[in-house]
Amino acid sequence: MGASSSAGQPPSEQQAAEALAASTGALPLLQKAFSSLADPQTNLISVVSLQEVFNLGSENLASAENPLADRLSKVLDYLGRAVVDVFFMVEKGGISWTEFVKGYTKCCGRISSSVALGNLLKVFALSSEKAGFPVALGFECDEEDQEITMSGALSVNDMTVLLWMCWLMSFYSFDLEAWKIRASGDLPDVDHLVLSAVESCAENASSVNTWESDLSGLDVQLPAVKLKSWFTTTVPQIASCFSKFVHSGLQNSIRSKDKAEPSSASEVDGTSNGASGTLLTHGRAWAFSLSMRSTISEDFLKACFPIPGNGSDDILLYRSSYHGKGMNRFWSNVEGYNGPVLILISACSEDTNDRRWIIGVQTQQGFENHDSFYGSSGCLYAVSPVFHAFAASGKEKNFIYSHLHLSGKAYEPKPKPVGIGFGGSIGNERIFMDEDFAKIIIRHHAVDKTYQHGSLIPNQGFLPVEAAVFSVEVWGLGGRSIKAQQDSHKKREELFTEQRRKVDLKTFSNWEDSPEKMMMDMMSNPNAVRREDR
Repeated sequence: MGASSSAGQPPSEQQAAEALAASTGALPLLQKAFSSLADPQTNLISVVSLQEVFNLGSENLASAENPLADRLSKVLDYLGRAVVDVFFMVEKGGISWTEFVKGYTKCCGRISSSVALGNLLKVFALSSEKAGFPVALGFECDEEDQEITMSGALSVNDMTVLLWMCWLMSFYSFDLEAWKIRASGDLPDVDHLVLSAVESCAENASSVNTWESDLSGLDVQLPAVKLKSWFTTTVPQIASCFSKFVHSGLQNSIRSKDKAEPSSASEVDGTSNGASGTLLTHGRAWAFSLSMRSTISEDFLKACFPIPGNGSDDILLYRSSYHGKGMNRFWSNVEGYNGPVLILISACSEDTNDRRWIIGVQTQQGFENHDSFYGSSGCLYAVSPVFHAFAASGKEKNFIYSHLHLSGKAYEPKPKPVGIGFGGSIGNERIFMDEDFAKIIIRHHAVDKTYQHGSLIPNQGFLPVEAAVFSVEVWGLGGRSIKAQQDSHKKREELFTEQRRKVDLKTFSNWEDSPEKMMMDMMSNPNAVRREDR
């Protein structure tokens, strides 16, 4: 079963390796995977077999429109070899049980985020070198402190290929069956992430045109030291793409041997992804998932990958182009959703020469009708053309403002503004969208102590920026249970509304006694003397 030590291997070393693996809960998986992959005669895994486990495959990627896709295809051809070379000690004849467990622990064990990031970049650098595209990265490993020091830099093209590789790893880990039938050359747009790294890391970032559509010719270097900081602050979950990929590869090696019947993937229909045509593209959804340190529901991850018929429409609560603009239309679709949400707003201003930009806000709770700020946590996002995340600062708690005039409410001498806002104070919000969803105002971060500082739109100055709103979307991140509760709430509200509209005509014996007849008589002759029958 792969639990016995290999020849010449002291039992204490095997026990130590197994103990580390057991602490992650992966020991049963490793035992099954070893039994599936190892040669029964030698009790060793051949190098080629283990390389195949971590082979993503590059079929049809070179047919993508972006010329860098051909480079990505060649890099992926060497991914499995790089993983084995970096993490698994090869003995004479293959890889023993102990070295197999130790290699897994190096990838997926209890390691720091810095080491995990270093592991990812080492695999990428070695795969690129084997494919004939060497990158200028150097690594120094401190065995005592278990830290990896990086030197050198990545080019813009290196960064694009790296992000694509990580996206494919995430796709493979999330849904293997959908991965097998993925569209040819279907790669997400990651320019917003690349530009974010350029703005944060490049020495001559100010000379880069933010609206540049083709980044492949951009001659900019991203120093490893600054790049490490950008990964940690902007996309802290990027390193988990690799560890999940390794784990999923071993799981798939077990399934491949156990399954004799054909995969059900071929039976999936070709229904387009629910995120198609929305502001939340696959690349943007993936960027959000990488930026959030908390656990993201699988319902939200559906929007990250082109999975046929995945039902991602279920998490799209409101879309202005479909439901209509304005607070009333917005409210009828988000009311009763008591879970975390993501709101995306597309707009343009004179400062951006009528080019559209996108900002986003992720909240930990749904929208409520209040005339003051509320909420417990949140995060602001610059989404397009550049991606940046601005988490809560911890200084104030003015997270959400959403106020809607209610019919029949008493007169207010100083009415509160109607609309949606985030950060700042009432009347001086960092983000405020009016009740018609026609105009949005973005103010400088100096007015806001709730969220971290930073520019939400390109070339944002100190003065407020007023822009025209084009589209608004709200995505529910609470999972199916929260959506089911909202659906139940909507049904109750519809029932109450219907009951209030009904008039029980059974209480009137005939037309002469009906209120309609009484109203018509009063309108025809309001001065007539009427006497109530006793």
